[in-house]
Amino acid sequence: MSISTLIVGFSFAAFAADYNLRLTANSNDQDEDYDGAVVFKNYVEAASNGAVSVELFIGTQLCSKGAECLQGVSDGSIDIYISTSGGAAGVFPYVQVLDLPYLMSDDRIAEDVMRSDFVRTVRKMALADSGNSIRLMTIGNTGGWRNFANTKRPIKEPSDMEGLKIRTVVADLPQVLVKALGAAPTPIPWPELFSSFQTGVVEGSKNGITDIMNMKFPDAGLQYVTLDGHAYMGALWWMNNAKYQSMPNNIRKVITDGFYALQQATFAS
Repeated sequence: MSISTLIVGFSFAAFAADYNLRLTANSNDQDEDYDGAVVFKNYVEAASNGAVSVELFIGTQLCSKGAECLQGVSDGSIDIYISTSGGAAGVFPYVQVLDLPYLMSDDRIAEDVMRSDFVRTVRKMALADSGNSIRLMTIGNTGGWRNFANTKRPIKEPSDMEGLKIRTVVADLPQVLVKALGAAPTPIPWPELFSSFQTGVVEGSKNGITDIMNMKFPDAGLQYVTLDGHAYMGALWWMNNAKYQSMPNNIRKVITDGFYALQQATFAS
């Protein structure tokens, strides 16, 4: 074996990460989820001195729907996954509390809630309900506040919603809200929403301004937005608990601090 081969082999062994984390977000690189993931990756890799590496899978490479992605977190094929409350509601129904309309009035109140015992309570509930396999690490923001937007007409009062096909997730609370306003809730996976606007499968959605613009929904016909801010768009960051628990205390602290940095970055965005 040559000296150069030995040097290359030694260098790889010296700098290879002890822990590799596979992180997925069903969004794109223009989204707050991606921004948060990059902050987490940069912080953790630097603060661990390379002991932890983070691979980012942005889009639907590893999974495409909330229940599927959370199953991946549970079985360990995915280490970290970010969902909305609606995306996780099929597995953890109580996270829909974040979608209660007009529950929180502004960013300050919402961010105080996301830093409070509320998160620790949901973490305990999710661990218990997942057989100790899925751990809620933090709740940040993904898209600001939900607003009603559609392709057909301005919405100035509830009766203007009558008959519109509004995209929702497969969760009870958002569908009940849309029905109560006289519209037709239509569950559509997020990656299919652009084409669904184009084809008329749906005529509206409940999304934040940044999501609407980053996904270029106006190009698909979305023209009218009502800035009612009816729900805070919480981003729930989940991690495989066995992976987290397998790490020594100093590395766990780096991971926890990385999620705090991520949360603050998504709040600021």
